[in-house]
Amino acid sequence: MSSSVATARRLSAAALTAAAVLGATALPASGAGYPRPDRAQAEISAVQYDSPGYDDGSNRSLNREWVEITNNSRRDVDLDGWTLKSEDGDTYTFDRYRLEGRSTVRIHTGFGRDTDSDLYQDSRDYVWGNRSDTATLRNDRGRFIDDHAWGHDRDRHHHDRDRHHHGGNHHRQ
Repeated sequence: MSSSVATARRLSAAALTAAAVLGATALPASGAGYPRPDRAQAEISAVQYDSPGYDDGSNRSLNREWVEITNNSRRDVDLDGWTLKSEDGDTYTFDRYRLEGRSTVRIHTGFGRDTDSDLYQDSRDYVWGNRSDTATLRNDRGRFIDDHAWGHDRDRHHHDRDRHHHGGNHHRQ
């Protein structure tokens, strides 16, 4: 084999190697290990399920029962169509609400005027069980985002609910 043929082969091999290295670095990385930009960073950050004081069914008492949703990302999260649901099926659906980055919204049980930081379910009854319950957050496609459970005897309470009457309103105990 002549030296010019050997040199041409070496140059071709070097060019192919360089192209392979360049191609590998120029291609976008796979999703593994990188957060997806469309993945919501919203979570249930706090729950006040037992309204402080006597459960008298007043709007003030109802609004002292709440769930907080926090956006941990820098980007806004569009919560339009998302749901917050209790084990009994009480469901709050977010309507045209955008949660700003690194902020929290509190969803109260009773009636009130919605603001950027406080939303109201407009319920005349308590929503969250005092003894045990689960708040579940789902996106507008029904996909699970987060939940927050509390109480004892988590296996049995699904079948046996205690209810007490307070001024004509039901409040799960």
